[in-house]
Amino acid sequence: MATTKNPEPEPEPCQVCKGTGEVSRTVRVGRRHRTVGQQTGLCLNCLGSGEAPANQP
Repeated sequence: MATTKNPEPEPEPCQVCKGTGEVSRTVRVGRRHRTVGQQTGLCLNCLGSGEAPANQP
């Protein structure tokens, strides 16, 4: 009888960054906080891995 391994389930993507690991933030400058554009940054929910954290329901 041959033993077969069950494939490991794929991790769920992070809901905040949709699995990319990056999020866009608006960049504001000056006293009146003018909006000058957007910049990408690390997703703080999954820390850039793109996978949902283990303690998330």
